[in-house]
Amino acid sequence: MKAHDAMYTGGRWRSSVSTESIAVVNPADERIIAEVPAGNAEDVDAAVRAAREAFPAWAATPQARRAALLGAVRDALAARQDEIAETVTAELGAPPGFARAVHAALPVAVAGSYAELAAGYSFEERIGNSTVLLEPVGVVGAITPWNYPLHQVVAKAAPALAAGCTVVLKPAENTPLTAQLFAEAVDEAGVPAGVFNLVTGLGPVAGAALAAHQDVDLVSFTGSTAVGRRIGAIAGGAVKRVALELGGKSANVILPGADLARAVREGVANVMSNSGQTCSAWTRMLVHRDRYEEAVELAKEAVAAYPPGERIGPVVSARQWERVRGYIDKGVAEGARLVAGGPEAPRDRGYYVSPTVFADVTPEMTIAQEEIFGPVVALLPYEDTEDALRIANGTVYGLGGAVWAADDAEAVAFARRMDTGQVHINGGRFNPLAPFGGYKQSGVGRELGPHGLAEYLQTKSLQF
Repeated sequence: MKAHDAMYTGGRWRSSVSTESIAVVNPADERIIAEVPAGNAEDVDAAVRAAREAFPAWAATPQARRAALLGAVRDALAARQDEIAETVTAELGAPPGFARAVHAALPVAVAGSYAELAAGYSFEERIGNSTVLLEPVGVVGAITPWNYPLHQVVAKAAPALAAGCTVVLKPAENTPLTAQLFAEAVDEAGVPAGVFNLVTGLGPVAGAALAAHQDVDLVSFTGSTAVGRRIGAIAGGAVKRVALELGGKSANVILPGADLARAVREGVANVMSNSGQTCSAWTRMLVHRDRYEEAVELAKEAVAAYPPGERIGPVVSARQWERVRGYIDKGVAEGARLVAGGPEAPRDRGYYVSPTVFADVTPEMTIAQEEIFGPVVALLPYEDTEDALRIANGTVYGLGGAVWAADDAEAVAFARRMDTGQVHINGGRFNPLAPFGGYKQSGVGRELGPHGLAEYLQTKSLQF
C-alpha cells in the first residue's frame, strides 16, 4: 500500500486527525509529485500511545527474535532498492546512479549490521560483585532530515529496535515518501504492531509535539544546530535523553608532501556528492601557501566535471536554493575570489546551483564559518602545520574532516589534534560500523555500529 495519504501507527495505515497536507515537490522540475498528511499533536499522541503500549512486550522479546525481524526489514529494503532509488531521485533530486549506490544501498547495509549486532550484543556484564544490565531506554522520538532520507531513518530506527525500544518517526517534510517505504518494509517484515510508527508533518508542529511529549523517553534528532538547540532545551527541561547529530564545517587538510592532485580531486568530489547536502562534507580545503595556486587550478578543473543535471542534482527546495545562492553572494561581497560557478542559476527549471569554488578565503569569512549545505568549496591557504591546525579547529563545529600527507603516520599525528568526530586519512573510506557524530556544536552522541546501539540503552546495576 502506497498510503501517501495515511500515517502508520499501531501496525496499521490510518487517516490523519489533521486535515492539512504537505505537497512533495520534485526539485529537478518543481512539480508536485504527491501529498502527505501534515500530522498534528493529536496524531503524534496516538503514535506515542501505540509505541508505549507495544514497549513492554518488545523489550522482553528475545534478542534473537529482534535480530531476525531486523534481518527481515533489511531483506524487504533490499528487495525494493530500485523503488527506493527512484523515490529518492523524485523527492530529493539525487542523480539515479548516486541514488542507487548510496541512498538505496547504504541503508540496507546499516540495517543488516544491526541485525547482526542485535544477535550477538551483550546486554549484561559482571563487574566485581555486580551484574550490570543494559536495558532499552523506552519510547524513542526520531526526527530525521531530508538529505539522506532513508539512511537517516535506518540509522535511528534499526539500533533503537535492536536495543528493544519502540519508535515514533517524524521524517523531514521534503522527503516523506522514502519514510513511507521504510514503514512498508517494517510492515512486510512482520514487526509487531506499535513497535515502529510513522507520523508525517511539519517540524514546528509534529516535530515539536514529539520532542515535548511526556511519554517519549529519548529524542534523536538530526538537522541544523539551531533546531538542535531548541530540541535539546525541550528535552533537558523534561529531563529526558537526547541524541543530536547537527551541522558541520569540515576541514580537508592537505599537508606538504601529499598527493595534491588526488587530494584536491577527491576533496571536490566529496563536496559535490549529494549536491553538497552532507553535514560532514569537506567544505574547507586547506592548502600550504607554496602550492596554493596549483590547488586552485586543480579545483577549478575538478569542479568542471560536475555539470548540473548530470553528475550533480539540484538542491532540495526553493528555500535551500535561495540560501545557498545567498552564501555565494556573501562570499563575493566579503572579498573571496570566485574561481568557478557563482550565484546565477545554471538551468531554466529546477533548484540547481552551479558547483562553486572560492579562493582567497580567510578563516573569519562567513563562507568559512557557516554551514552552506550546497556545492560550494572554499580554499584557504596556511603558512605551516600549526597554522593549518588553528584554521581547521577554528569553527564552532567538529563533525568530520580529512587529512592528506606523504604517509599515514604523519596524517594520523595531525588528525589526533583535530577537534572533530571523524577524520578520513589519505582517502580512507566511510565505514558504516564506525561511530558517527561530532565534537562541539556538531552534536551529542553517536550513530552507527555498537556505539549507535549504546545510545538507546540505559544501565542498571544489581549488587550481590
